[in-house]
Amino acid sequence: MTNGAASAETPVQVEHCDLCIVGAGITGINALFVASRYMSPSQKVILLDRRDRSGGMWVDTYDYVRLHQPHGLFTAGNIRWTLGRDRSYLATKDEVLAHFDHCLEVAKQRVRVDPYFGWALESHHETGGIVRLHCTSSDGRLMVVEAKRLIKAGGFGVVPNDPLQISSSRVVSVSPDCCDMRGDRMRSSDTPVWIVGGGKTAMDTAHALITEYPGREVNLVAGSGTFFSSRDRLFPAGGRRWWSGRLTSGIFTELGRRFDGTNETEVATWLRTAYGTWLTPTTGNFLLGILSESENETIAAGLNDVIMDHVVDAVDRNGDTDLVFRSGSTKTIQPGSWIVNCTGYILRHDLPYEPYVSDSGAVVSVQPRSATHHLTSYMGYFLTHLLFLDKLGEIPLYELDAAALKKKSNAALPYTLGSLTMHNLSLIADSVPNKVLLDCGLDLDHWYPLPRRMIGTTRFLLTHRRERAHLRQTLDTVRERFDIRCGPLPRGATVGS
Repeated sequence: MTNGAASAETPVQVEHCDLCIVGAGITGINALFVASRYMSPSQKVILLDRRDRSGGMWVDTYDYVRLHQPHGLFTAGNIRWTLGRDRSYLATKDEVLAHFDHCLEVAKQRVRVDPYFGWALESHHETGGIVRLHCTSSDGRLMVVEAKRLIKAGGFGVVPNDPLQISSSRVVSVSPDCCDMRGDRMRSSDTPVWIVGGGKTAMDTAHALITEYPGREVNLVAGSGTFFSSRDRLFPAGGRRWWSGRLTSGIFTELGRRFDGTNETEVATWLRTAYGTWLTPTTGNFLLGILSESENETIAAGLNDVIMDHVVDAVDRNGDTDLVFRSGSTKTIQPGSWIVNCTGYILRHDLPYEPYVSDSGAVVSVQPRSATHHLTSYMGYFLTHLLFLDKLGEIPLYELDAAALKKKSNAALPYTLGSLTMHNLSLIADSVPNKVLLDCGLDLDHWYPLPRRMIGTTRFLLTHRRERAHLRQTLDTVRERFDIRCGPLPRGATVGS
């Protein structure tokens, strides 16, 4: 419903606040955590989300999903988990959602938070120093929010996967988001399963099927292949945290030194060899996913067939059912087979461009068309600090149109994001109190004991300024090579620039 579509009889609720945050996923909850550290208990935050609770994409995603990283490293600010599990434990969907609730309650202890779940932002504009938001509820109600500041924490805008549109009437086409691989529907069948996709969702799905139904035929159509960061190398267990593994900050620093904006194939080979794990014969993709060696071995041993191609359709002809691939080849499959759509969620839909901060400095937009870090959770954390420190317009952060780069070079994307993150963290480190860096619970270095972390932090603080010129040159090269937005906001686009 548009604003003009409301009739004169439609009541419009009007709310006022000091800050409105749109989006209650990991990005918005980190923004809320940071804001609560600057605001007084008498000030008011309105938290909007179109879903019926906090959690973002975790509300919609498949039931058997688990965190990629140890659970304590997925949080808002420095809020600790209350699970009481081993530090290496990978939390389930329900446990992650419970932690979102906990984070929201912690923020409410410091500032007034009014959640409006089931509400979507339709439009907003700035006038007279106020940001006016026009919102609609899932049941058609209207609301205007007048806020002094707005943080649009949409993140990657992930939505559930639909089943693939298949011509054949002899196959069952589903996605993990609409069909639990461990549910009664799948359990009552014994026909082969064809997983389409090679990323983390595909690995989760393959692992669930292979462990839940030993002996069942499970196949993988893996596209151009994917490699993952090895959880065993990133997060060594027990006492090995003291001497083995490498801090993530060190890996990012090395990546930034190696990547020059043109040599993504060379950098991918180094990263895969030093820190990766994979099961496909080719590994064309890397999107920051994490997988353990044992998970990888279980999946590899349980797969019946791995096809390095992309599914176009499944068709019935001459009494057979064939999978049709992008290469033009086909594969005859058993009637009644399951086709499970596990293709990627990230940067799948076109989003309009917005700068990460508006001309006035009152609106922050956290989304991949103007990325300042590799993950939007980091963006929510650091950009909110800069917003309340009144430094967003002073620091020449680089923004990257990550969606445009993915279309032009999926291979260069992760290494560009790594360089972007290190460049902008270098600028931020010179502009915020050290506590801002230390309180970032998303920092994977927190896996390691304090002495190792302090050594890593000290090394970064001593060297980051002299790395900055190379990182800037790398990002400039990416901009020129692919003709995409990658650089500081134009002069005059932010307050104080």
